[in-house]
Amino acid sequence: MSRLGIIAGRGKLPRQLIEACRRDQKPFFVLGLKGQTEPETVANTNHAWSRLGATAESLSILKSNGVDTLVMAGSIRRPSLAEMRPDFRTLQVFARLGLAAFGDDSLLKAIAEEVEKDGFKVIGAHEVAPELLTPEGVLGRMQPVNENKADVEFGIIVTKTLGRLDVGQAAVVQQGIVLGIEAVEGTDALIDRCRSLRRKGRGGVLVKSCKPQQDRRIDLPAVGVRTVRKAFEAGLEGIAIEAGASLLLDRDAVIEAADKLGLFIVGFPS
Repeated sequence: MSRLGIIAGRGKLPRQLIEACRRDQKPFFVLGLKGQTEPETVANTNHAWSRLGATAESLSILKSNGVDTLVMAGSIRRPSLAEMRPDFRTLQVFARLGLAAFGDDSLLKAIAEEVEKDGFKVIGAHEVAPELLTPEGVLGRMQPVNENKADVEFGIIVTKTLGRLDVGQAAVVQQGIVLGIEAVEGTDALIDRCRSLRRKGRGGVLVKSCKPQQDRRIDLPAVGVRTVRKAFEAGLEGIAIEAGASLLLDRDAVIEAADKLGLFIVGFPS
């Protein structure tokens, strides 16, 4: 019988995939990453731990536990090379990529290709739990006004440009001005940074989009309840996320939180 291996990073997504596997009675195994995965994610699951840079060890663990299909789920804090202590297999990937190894998209693609060489099939989180994909349109009670729509349109241009350069997936735009763009720090830190940059007048918007060249099996942009709360605390008026190419973590709870806090949530077409 086919068995899914969940390589778990931080956050809620790995836990939601575990719940989906249990709901659908799909056999699964969780590989936790030391210093990355929260212990509660792997609690009460069949799991093991490995280092982020220990590719050979990780693949051996997955094979010995009967895994033939893999999904990468959750955020990863990018460690330094000294922290990672890459094994020979990982160093081979870095050598093949050269400077591209420092871009998230290039590195994740290379990791997917490397595990496929060992006979694993790599799938996306949305293939395990299709309900996580963001639908198109306004998702809650709040509607964006014309000023919001203009900021969203500009934010899409900005994030797609960032994506082509493999920099980040998100930007905060207010009144046509880019308050911040996402890089290695992640979306939460981007929003926090923009709190002090907020201008008078209508609040800004957070825009998240998929990189144009992105392998959609890995690292799709995601929004959860925490993102909504952060956006509210920063004085933003709404969140726009790419429909069909992004994930809403616990959709009902996200929409409920946005409605309660007075933020709009919109899925814009790819």
